[in-house]
Amino acid sequence: VSGEIWYEDVKNVLLAIEQLSEHPLATAIVEYLKPVVSLPLPAVSSFESITGRGVQAIIKDTGWYVGNIHLIQEKRIVIPEEVYSHFLVWSREARTVIWLASDLRIYGLLAISDPIKENSTEAVSTLCESGIEVHMLTGDSTSTAQAIANSAGIAHFRAEVLPEEKAAYIKELQSKGKVVAMVGDGINDSAALAQADVSIAMGQGSDIAMDVAMMTIISSDLTKIQTAIRLSDQTVKTIRQNLFWAFIYNIIGIPIAAGILFPVNGFLLNPMIAGAAMAMSSVSVVSNSLRLKFKK
Repeated sequence: VSGEIWYEDVKNVLLAIEQLSEHPLATAIVEYLKPVVSLPLPAVSSFESITGRGVQAIIKDTGWYVGNIHLIQEKRIVIPEEVYSHFLVWSREARTVIWLASDLRIYGLLAISDPIKENSTEAVSTLCESGIEVHMLTGDSTSTAQAIANSAGIAHFRAEVLPEEKAAYIKELQSKGKVVAMVGDGINDSAALAQADVSIAMGQGSDIAMDVAMMTIISSDLTKIQTAIRLSDQTVKTIRQNLFWAFIYNIIGIPIAAGILFPVNGFLLNPMIAGAAMAMSSVSVVSNSLRLKFKK
């Protein structure tokens, strides 16, 4: 949380609401406010999460809303010009702006920045160099998404999308004949992960994302995505090699054991040799598989 503007000291209201949410942004707000808020906190009598918008709650018969600008606009709450100017400035700086409002007015704004990790640009570059198109789907504003895409080197992005719109975007790519891998870590990514041909969850994300995904990368290091792809490629190659060695012994050995060479030179395959050949088949397959441990 890198900035804030308040009309009144209602931080305890915000903390009371956000500590009931499981969203990563809510966690950041709670950690930011705990040292500066005086107890006790007001009692929240009702709490509801609004997908792609934020949360709403009732405190002392007053409705409160915490979320993005779309939530505020849908509730038709008047936005003062001074507050909106702060929103525009922070949005251009690639910050996610969280609004706090009651049924009647805006009470506060917080600007939350999620710095691009040092290896994110490297990860995107590596994927692009290997012929993979990288698309970014985010619920953040267009200006924030544009700034992040430019910094990370992402050519395709779509901003202000809801969870179902992420899944629809992936379905659209699939209809064009593309094989889509989705990488996500949040609750809002679960529908898109389920729709994708390959779904990858990040280990520090939500439990729902990890339950839906086919693969979970334990760390949040995006460069591990390319590592996983390369490992998968090597695994498939190893499977094909193993199938070759498993079949070649049988393709050669079975006809000889059946006596195909007997009319020519009187040769019959000794059962001991056949047993040794089968053992060598198993040894070669296992040894070839173990080579994966030494792949870089």
